[in-house]
Amino acid sequence: MSRGDGRPHPALVLAALWLLVFAVASQTMILAPILPRIAEQLRVSEARLSVVATGYAVAVAAVAVVAGPVSDRYGRRRMLLAGAGAMTVALAGHLLARGLGSLLAARVLTGAAGGVLTGATGAYIADYFPPERRGWANGWVMSGMAAGQVLGIPLGSLLAARWGFRLPFLAFAGAMALAFLMVWAFLPQPEVELRRDRVTPRYLAAHYRHLLENRAASVSIAVQTGIFLATSLYVLYLPTWLEAARGADADGVALLFAVGGVATVVAGPAAGRLSDRVGRRRLVLAGSFAMAAVMLATPWLVRGMATAFPVFFAAMAMMAARAAPFQALQAELVPDGQRGALMSLSMAAGQAGAGIGGAIAGAAYAFSGYPATAALAAAASLAIALLVWRALPETRRA
Repeated sequence: MSRGDGRPHPALVLAALWLLVFAVASQTMILAPILPRIAEQLRVSEARLSVVATGYAVAVAAVAVVAGPVSDRYGRRRMLLAGAGAMTVALAGHLLARGLGSLLAARVLTGAAGGVLTGATGAYIADYFPPERRGWANGWVMSGMAAGQVLGIPLGSLLAARWGFRLPFLAFAGAMALAFLMVWAFLPQPEVELRRDRVTPRYLAAHYRHLLENRAASVSIAVQTGIFLATSLYVLYLPTWLEAARGADADGVALLFAVGGVATVVAGPAAGRLSDRVGRRRLVLAGSFAMAAVMLATPWLVRGMATAFPVFFAAMAMMAARAAPFQALQAELVPDGQRGALMSLSMAAGQAGAGIGGAIAGAAYAFSGYPATAALAAAASLAIALLVWRALPETRRA
């Protein structure tokens, strides 16, 4: 199906990117809920399995830093094909995991493929879609993450409980293989100006040096770090606090996160479309201020699970309302030949922010409880708003 000019219909492009994001997000998030199954079947303590998550995150960040400039040289389509193909093989390789070492190897290889895909997806959206539709496209593609939370995790957990931990990864390998075929069939290489330099360590260093000389680009990386840090502060100990202080159980917490995923699916595309009309920066600011208010109020508004659902729904909706416009804004801060490097470095910095936020959350929760971590998350969201207000331009003119 095409539009009549030889180009694929935008719906096919969005479907391919959405499925790719869904598969990546699902296989990442499924690790936590099936960790007990993995420990049982591999006869390894759950504490020792923490290295598996760490290895995946390190691989994503390390490869993303290199993959971004490479995509600026060879094009985003090639990177999407390479990443999707590599992740299909790596996910299928989980079938061979017979111990901690082989599972770690499979997760590191999967993380390396994720590092290739991390920045290329957002950069491709900005390459392919015109400015007046980038927010809309980002909103729809990023809803694939929420769909992974709502659909991928429950289905993966069910498969793991019934047939073992390897089967969910095989199922996601199938989804990624389909995404690879759709990218190959429906995604052309956008007509953008790419770099012509030979890829060498000197090219990588010079590429990032020139990128970081752009003040707005550097600030956007700091904003992304802050977004991940604030989210980690807010979410990490929320289930623990709900169970300890508000009488929640595991099923209630699982349903809560499913409701949060629905909020993201609903709010993300709507916010992205709105940002195409009224501007990216306005929505990022509004979302950050609203998130700060919801985060700060959560410990006082949530008196039980009946009030937890609407509060968490609002929080996830505000996160989604900020995320799609921000990704569109960020991709528009630099020329085509720097976009891959910016998006990849930004995502790597975001992973670091999540790790820092988790460490701070652990200390704050142990010292003062969840109200302290929620207050720190609110402060981080206000800092994000200040950075955006003072240092980021509006990139979309209505």
